[in-house]
Amino acid sequence: MKKQLVVVTGGSGFIAVHIILQLLQQGYAVRTTVRDLAKTALIKEMLTNGGWTDFQDLSVVVADLIHAQNWDQVMVDADYAIHVASPTPTLNFKDESEMIQPAIHGVLYVLQAASKAHVKRVVLTSAYGAIFAGHRNRTTPFTEDVWSDLTAKGVHPYQKSKTLSEQAAWDFMDQDHSGMTLATVNPVAVMGPVLAADYSHSNIQIYDMLMGNTKVLPKVDSGYVDVRDVASLHLLAMTRPEAAGQRFLATTGETYSMLDVANILRTAYPDFAARLPTKTVPTTVLKAAAKANPMLRMVASVAGTYAETSAKKAKTVLGWQPRPAKDAILATAQSMLDLGIVTQ
Repeated sequence: MKKQLVVVTGGSGFIAVHIILQLLQQGYAVRTTVRDLAKTALIKEMLTNGGWTDFQDLSVVVADLIHAQNWDQVMVDADYAIHVASPTPTLNFKDESEMIQPAIHGVLYVLQAASKAHVKRVVLTSAYGAIFAGHRNRTTPFTEDVWSDLTAKGVHPYQKSKTLSEQAAWDFMDQDHSGMTLATVNPVAVMGPVLAADYSHSNIQIYDMLMGNTKVLPKVDSGYVDVRDVASLHLLAMTRPEAAGQRFLATTGETYSMLDVANILRTAYPDFAARLPTKTVPTTVLKAAAKANPMLRMVASVAGTYAETSAKKAKTVLGWQPRPAKDAILATAQSMLDLGIVTQ
């Protein structure tokens, strides 16, 4: 019997490779896209580190979010598509359109090609950034019903790119008559096992803390979720009928400050205690520094903001059960130690 084929975009990414791993483990064939075929070796290295060494049901093809070509061929014979690839935060950009336009264009190239190929469902990896940004006086947990307010002052272009690209996807679906359905997954900060030295921006804070690179911490609160649970939520969103037309926050519902994260690491890894930060920087000082240093603008834009989230929808609609946020944070640290990324 022919295996169902799932297209996963951006296969060398942190979330994408965990999705590919779970798809292969569950008996799907996977076709994944990269901008450069040289990434194939990295994808196989990460899957091997994740415990999977049989690549006969995996194919790697070239497609780029900033070019329309190849996407039609990518989707041929696909049953499902999971669109994970997106421009990662460029902290030092000249113009915000550098981040926003490729995200919107990429979503539309993927959806147009998927629609032509009669793909059953597309799952889009959106972000918590499409939900929380611009809401300054929030006092109740964020849910999937909320959209970022892009008219508010100080919304970072990364959050704009996530919001506008997800909105473009839903607008496309309003006009699409192919029978294809869409679901989105909106993760908070994604932690969990890194599978190679090439890992995502959300894990850099753990590396920097353990290596003693972070001397003071911004007053930033965040939800944290394990990448393995983010991957499993994508698979539920892909296969469950009730996920069609729905957004799902990938969160445990817990919120930690960055100092809380440092303290979790301090308790678990006492040998690293001397390197781990103990002090926070006042938000007013951080915002003033960000005016002169573009690299600080993204963190300054979220410092001091409310960050409580609800995990109710994914749990009740899809039966999703994420592990605790603390376990996700410690899994990141342990994997970095195991792979020799973090050293004593």
